[in-house]
Amino acid sequence: MVIRKYIAITEDEAVRMAKAELGNDVVIMNTKKKNPKGIMKFFRKPSVEITAAIDETLDAQEKQENLPDFSKLQEAIRETNAVLEADAQKNKQEVPAAKKESLKEEEEQKLSSSKKETDTSHIEERLNSLQDLLREQMQAAKEEQEEKDEENVNHAYFDLIRKKLLDNEVEETYVDQILEDISENLSKNANLDSILAGVYQKIVLKIGQPRLIDIKTKKTKFIFFVGPTGVGKTTTIAKIASTLKLTKKTKVALITSDTYRIAAVEQLKTYANILGIPLQVVYSAEDMTHAIEELREFELVFVDTAGRSHNNPEQREDIRKLMETVPEENREVFLVLSATTKYKDLVKISTAYSEMTKYNLIFTKLDETETIGNIFNIHMLTGAPLSYTTWGQNVPDDIGKVDAQNIAKQLLGGNS
Repeated sequence: MVIRKYIAITEDEAVRMAKAELGNDVVIMNTKKKNPKGIMKFFRKPSVEITAAIDETLDAQEKQENLPDFSKLQEAIRETNAVLEADAQKNKQEVPAAKKESLKEEEEQKLSSSKKETDTSHIEERLNSLQDLLREQMQAAKEEQEEKDEENVNHAYFDLIRKKLLDNEVEETYVDQILEDISENLSKNANLDSILAGVYQKIVLKIGQPRLIDIKTKKTKFIFFVGPTGVGKTTTIAKIASTLKLTKKTKVALITSDTYRIAAVEQLKTYANILGIPLQVVYSAEDMTHAIEELREFELVFVDTAGRSHNNPEQREDIRKLMETVPEENREVFLVLSATTKYKDLVKISTAYSEMTKYNLIFTKLDETETIGNIFNIHMLTGAPLSYTTWGQNVPDDIGKVDAQNIAKQLLGGNS
């Protein structure tokens, strides 16, 4: 499939350009008017942009297959020829030469005239039948070709969308699943805009609404942030805690078990001092139990865990024990992942944590990548709700809730 865009003053001119380069079999897939914006509208005329495509893989065999099936017509012609030949033979044998001489001239003329009329009527009837059959064959061939043309155009549209999703690193399995769902519910002659709208809506529905931290709680809720090292858990906690403290007046406290990195503890202490909220440092599950008792008066307690390797069973067990100090109904877990991590590694990490607990998903470092397909992939793989995304180091800024519509637009090549 070769796809080109052509820009001209009129649509007809753009089509002529497409046919001149790609040939008369070119398919016009999309037409868009382009109006100059800003000051340039005073110097440039409006133009038309078309998207044209042609299938170069169509070989001689495929072209031959597209020809109308005239087998019925050929059979009818053979039958007609056989009837005419039989009639001619019958005429020769019907009246012997000896008897012809004894017939009266008037009777011979009547007989000859009658036979000619019969033969002519029979031939005309067969020819009319052949003409009707020819028209039916041509109409059927035309309708079949039009249907194939529509299918080919739709196929080209789906190929364009499929390529765009794959370019944004959406897993092929999920791409095919979405396009298959869409193709079942669209008419055969659907245009590109209709197909795009269907795919967009399907992605939005699959992403769903973001699962955010519920601040309306009667009992103290402990929010655990888990995930590999270096993904930005501490900064993410500071952003969320600052926002809730400053804008929602939520009573917030902090706990850190990341004692392996002195810088992490100092960083969280700095944020706690600025916000005027308490910070507890714990080294074990026993320490965590004491901290829980001391922070009962707060609405939300954010727990910063150490970055652990998902490949180390002992380290995973430490995190599990820490989380289990809080009853399941009083805790919530957020798995923090970087959007820059390779998909295969994200699969291993998310699978390892799925074996320990249910969680919501936070993706960081969106400013460090051009593709966000992995956000959709991991959500589809785990079934875990998407919550927040971050795109910088500024606290309390550079964070927001997951926006399904923006993600769908970016995956399809639009602007967020």
